[in-house]
Amino acid sequence: MKKWMIIICAFCFLVVGCGAKKAEEETPKEEKKEDSTEKVEYLSGIHHVEIEIVDYGTISLELDADMAPITVTNFVNLAKEDFYDGLTFHRIINGFMMQGGASTEKKAKSIKGEFSENGVNNTIEHVRGVISIARNGYYDGASSQFFIVQRDSHHLDGLYAAFGHVTDGMNIVDQICANVKVEDDNGTVLEENQPVIKTIRVID
Repeated sequence: MKKWMIIICAFCFLVVGCGAKKAEEETPKEEKKEDSTEKVEYLSGIHHVEIEIVDYGTISLELDADMAPITVTNFVNLAKEDFYDGLTFHRIINGFMMQGGASTEKKAKSIKGEFSENGVNNTIEHVRGVISIARNGYYDGASSQFFIVQRDSHHLDGLYAAFGHVTDGMNIVDQICANVKVEDDNGTVLEENQPVIKTIRVID
């Protein structure tokens, strides 16, 4: 009987021990999986930024994160990372808009297009002074490039994610659109003529 008690105890020890070992082995895997999950917190409310352009001055803007939280968060984060410093306005069409923020060296992640044709209720219209995000053909193809509307362009409404407007400095937009030399009707600007973004400052 004593012999059987020893065998039973030994068996229980092995079962409990293996179970504990298995639990110890699984715990790090579960924790690692949880830690690797990327959680994005989108901004809300109104935010302000300034775009300082070399030889031209500073354009002040108000951004609406309630209407376009993904777009505003992306723009603000890139600005805080100094992503835009030294980039340019490479496409300018007088009487329409000026577009900048492209980079061949630094890559920004694509984001969801926040406009009605893509299922998002964004009611900001593309009127004079509005800032909107450019995209590469498809609806979720926006990343870092943006444009400032010089003249009301309602044909863009519902197709591009407008996310704020100029509060001061539209005279700078007018000056750039009128004076920068372009090469074709598409507003292509040679590299040596492209207005340079010194920095984009996030005020709040």
